[in-house]
Amino acid sequence: MTKRLFDIDPWVIKTNKLAVADKRLQESITSIGNSYMGMRGNFEENYSGDTLKGLYLAGVWYPDKTRVGWWKNGYPEYFGKAINSPDFLSIPISVNGEDVDLAKIDYTNFALALDMHDGVLRRSFVGDFADGVQVKFEFARFMSNKTQELGLISVKATVLAGQAELVFQPLINSNVHNEDSNYDENFWELKNHAAVANNRYSLTVETKPNPFGTPRFTVTEQMQSLVSAPTEITREANVTEEAVAEKITVALATGQSVDLLKQVAVVTSRDVEESQQQAKATEILQAASQKPFAEHLADQDQVWQQRWAQSDVQIDGDPAAQQGIRFNILQLFMTYYGEDSRLNVGPKGFTGEKYGGATYWDTEAYIVPMYLAVTEPKVSRQLLEYRYRQLPGAFHNAQQQGLKGALYPMVTFDGIECHNEWEITFEEIHRNSAIAHAIYDYTDYTGDMTYVLDHGIEVLVAISRFWADRVHYSKHAQKYMIHGVTGPNEYENNVNNNWYTNQMAVWVLKYTLSILKQISTGKAESLAINTDEAAHWQDIIDNMYFPEDKELGIFLQQDGFLDKDIRPASSIDPKERPINQHWSWDKILRSPFIKQADVLQGIYFLNDQFTPEQKKRNFDFYEPLTVHESSLSACIHSILAAEIGEEEKAVNLYERTARLDLDNYNNDTDDGLHITSMSGGWLAIVQGFAGMRHHDGQLSFKLFCPKNWQGYSFKVNFRGRSLAVKVGHGQSEITLLAGDDLELTVNQQKVNLQPDQTQLINN
Repeated sequence: MTKRLFDIDPWVIKTNKLAVADKRLQESITSIGNSYMGMRGNFEENYSGDTLKGLYLAGVWYPDKTRVGWWKNGYPEYFGKAINSPDFLSIPISVNGEDVDLAKIDYTNFALALDMHDGVLRRSFVGDFADGVQVKFEFARFMSNKTQELGLISVKATVLAGQAELVFQPLINSNVHNEDSNYDENFWELKNHAAVANNRYSLTVETKPNPFGTPRFTVTEQMQSLVSAPTEITREANVTEEAVAEKITVALATGQSVDLLKQVAVVTSRDVEESQQQAKATEILQAASQKPFAEHLADQDQVWQQRWAQSDVQIDGDPAAQQGIRFNILQLFMTYYGEDSRLNVGPKGFTGEKYGGATYWDTEAYIVPMYLAVTEPKVSRQLLEYRYRQLPGAFHNAQQQGLKGALYPMVTFDGIECHNEWEITFEEIHRNSAIAHAIYDYTDYTGDMTYVLDHGIEVLVAISRFWADRVHYSKHAQKYMIHGVTGPNEYENNVNNNWYTNQMAVWVLKYTLSILKQISTGKAESLAINTDEAAHWQDIIDNMYFPEDKELGIFLQQDGFLDKDIRPASSIDPKERPINQHWSWDKILRSPFIKQADVLQGIYFLNDQFTPEQKKRNFDFYEPLTVHESSLSACIHSILAAEIGEEEKAVNLYERTARLDLDNYNNDTDDGLHITSMSGGWLAIVQGFAGMRHHDGQLSFKLFCPKNWQGYSFKVNFRGRSLAVKVGHGQSEITLLAGDDLELTVNQQKVNLQPDQTQLINN
């Protein structure tokens, strides 16, 4: 864990120091977005020090060519990546001809704050310039949740001493690059850019041609600057080969201020044809210009008040834990809130380039369980619809491997696998089962059968057909097996009979057969499941091989796992942690160390199928071997630790998942936040400390309060009800805020809730 860059505050991520040595980390943590677009915490004015500039548009990507000479059949043709979009943030500023650049000028009173109430990023400082001139700059910006295509950037400059001629140059620049691109490759072609009417400036770009036939994207960005000052303002256009800018000049005396509000409309071909983009952007800016910044901010506040009313987790007695959980929820909701079924949750969201900005299995395994409880059901259903829309791509992926059915991609933008590592593309096929489990999770939690009986069953059957073809029958063992896989623990590749993969494949077949009994005759005919096929699935269910060690009483991660040099992660020299930043990949693969929950991931998913003794034995064996170098690791271990009574370990692992990025636990946050693991803090509290489970439509809790907390509270939606849960030491409360009567189990006791009634529970 590195030194904390930000102060502990329950609602604000704030600091009074510019972290020059950790500028990229500071930028990651202060990223903002609105699920349509977002950006890293870069500065508006020029900054010549180290920085990673990034502004990203949801669903806009490019198929980067990765083919090399040793390409094998079945490899993806390209590696998809989210691309840095034209820069509309920048506003170069000068004072009496001197550039405002915090890497060069002297300054005092620096302040940086991300307000978690509404996702607004604020910054201020006092700059010192020649001849004793001092100017205070105040910045505020957010991506509108009221009008998703609108970004607002406010700058106020006040002269504290001397006379100052200030020049602002708000711009839109097409000359942008991804840091991981080859030879500073630019993925955009500039189509047109110009000054348009009423001090508006527009720029349109299109992704350059690619050899893979994927769609090209056209993006139009249009800006206008509303300026207010007590003295004369001069304005002139400045259109270059790559950018559009406006030069705004104002002379101020001591005590005078100028206010500039840069409003930007961003329209893409995902929603608007190129020929209509200019008109749409103009319409957005004309409407935006009718409101001052304060009114736009009030609209933003209203949206976030509603979101926090459903989702906030309140922790008493631990400000760092409180800050962590709110930061995670904020970043998740700024990345995705279910507005568009064509979108999903990228592991880095709008905060960096790593992982290409694509969709992983993280969404189904980690995001859906949280969103089911803190948003309306339609938000989670959109995530299921996303996978249904991409079923043709999943069929293509399976065919590429010479297999039947559907193989959902490990990494994708459009349903086609676009990861360029064989151990992921070919082998980490367990992702298929997470897609299916999310359908179960949604159906059982909401009670809504409409999705699974219509679209969902098509997905389940396609995945089941894949598993039935991917297994093989061992005549020697007289069991079905799955060889050549990578399980959730990516620190082992090309293993045989990964317990998790085998278990989840069987679970998918069972669940699919159970749903097939409930569908309509017409739907059954369209799926063409015959008796022989169903019987084959049942035979796999009855005769699958699951590696285990009866003497230790544990499930084996895969064949031969115990042949490794089994030793705890605590035996690793601390100077060599994280091992993925110090060891060769060969050394990691041969080691016994586990990146994230693997066997324990299966126990978490299929929780009701295992005894408390089985859970404890497997946890006690595998957790000490785990280095938690996946952002997805700590939360699952925290949940299971709480379930087996390891309360101190559960709390420690909660702190790791809730403050993973704020405290940079794995030394890997400078290139972006770990968005899809940010549900982990919520899961650790609600499913861990509060023990929330659902099975067969029944909700249950097993409550405890961490020793160093005074208490905590949260709300959940469940089957049309809204519940408030308040947990303390010794006694807790559960209130049915809305909806019909509900029977649930709390601490192994039946509890009947009626509307507006609070039940006291002894812990």
